Amino acid sequence: MTVLAGCSASEAPLRTQQPLPEQPLYRSIEPADRPEAPAFSGTSLSGKPLRLADFRGQVVVVNAWASWCGPCRAEAPALNRVQGRLGDRGVQVLGVNNNTDLDAALAFQSDYALDYPSLRDPSGKQFFKLPKGLVNTQGLPFTLFVDRTGKLAGAVSGKVSEEDLDAIVGPLMAEKAPGGGTA
Repeated sequence: MTVLAGCSASEAPLRTQQPLPEQPLYRSIEPADRPEAPAFSGTSLSGKPLRLADFRGQVVVVNAWASWCGPCRAEAPALNRVQGRLGDRGVQVLGVNNNTDLDAALAFQSDYALDYPSLRDPSGKQFFKLPKGLVNTQGLPFTLFVDRTGKLAGAVSGKVSEEDLDAIVGPLMAEKAPGGGTA
């Protein structure tokens, strides 16, 4: 993987809390300290334009994966189930695929019947502007959580379970939406 951990938009590490003892690799960011999510954009695995900004107003689970990654294979069904259960309640899973071999990425997507889109990012450039210290971008998988206002709310370095996802996404869904209501 060609992503460099030292490349980031933010010089100072984020102030974070870790409220999930069962997921020690989770780092949440207090609402007042949340930076804007990077403008992830490009083409989907099917070649269509795709941008993180397309999902503004939803809680977005951004999952970095590759077909050759064992933990990515282990977590894919959980991500797909969360998309299926919570998609109509304002949650969107967005994959970012790091395969250089498009056929392998498409086979993974098909094998796991993934119901969510993935950006194609074989060089790892999508993650160059992440805040320093949020996740280790040199290892896969990792998952970012973006609130409905488009700000980074937290991240997990390593594999996530369905229980992890529910525990992280639930409070984000309960946060007041722009305009004062909840989703």
